Amino acid sequence: MNTETPQDELLAALQHYLQETDFAHLTAFEQPDLSALFSDLAGLKTEVKAESRQFKATLDSLSDAVETLKADNQALAEELAKAGERLQQQQREVERTMLLEWIDIYDRLSAGYRALQNYRPVDGLFRHSKPQDVRFIASVGEGQEITLKRLEHMLQRRRVFAIDCVGQPFDARTMTTIAIGNDPTLENAVVLEELRKGFLIDDQVLRLAEVKVNKL
Repeated sequence: MNTETPQDELLAALQHYLQETDFAHLTAFEQPDLSALFSDLAGLKTEVKAESRQFKATLDSLSDAVETLKADNQALAEELAKAGERLQQQQREVERTMLLEWIDIYDRLSAGYRALQNYRPVDGLFRHSKPQDVRFIASVGEGQEITLKRLEHMLQRRRVFAIDCVGQPFDARTMTTIAIGNDPTLENAVVLEELRKGFLIDDQVLRLAEVKVNKL
C-alpha cells in the first residue's frame, strides 16, 4: 500500500527539481555600464537645459511680439480717433459753409420782402393799372414770405436759430456793433436796431449779429 501523503509527494517533486535544474545562468546577470548610464543622463540633462533655454527664448519672443502688437494697436486706435475727429471737423466746416450760404440767401430774400412791404404805388403814375400792380406786388410778397418761412424751417431743422437782439443788452459774444444811437428812454448799451441778423448753431455762434447800440 502506498502510504505517501500529498506533502511527501510535493517535497519529493521539489527535491527532484532542485537536483535537475542548473542555477548558474540565474547568477550570470549582465551588470549595467554605470559610466554609460551617467553619460546618457548627462546628455539628457544637457538636452533638457537646451530645450528649456530655447523654450524660454520662444516665450520671450512671443512676449515681445505681444507687447509690440499692443503698442501697434494702441497707436492705430489713436490714429483712428484722430482721423475721426478730423472727419467730424471737416464735416462741421462743410456744414458751416453750406449754412452760411443758406443764410446769405435768407438775407437777400428778407431784403426783397422788406422792400415789397415798404413799396407804395405812386398815385400820379400808372393810375389805370394801380389795382393790378398792388395785387401783383402783394402776391409776390406772399410768395417771398412763404419762401422765407420754409428757409427758416430748414435752418431750424439743422439746429440753426436767429439771435434775439433788439431790446436786449449788448452781448459781445453774439453781437458786433456797427452803429451807435442815442435814445434817452432806454438804458445804455441796449440794442436799438438789428442791421444784420445773427445766428446760432448748437448754442455756438454761426454768424455774429450786426447791431446798433444805444449810447447815452
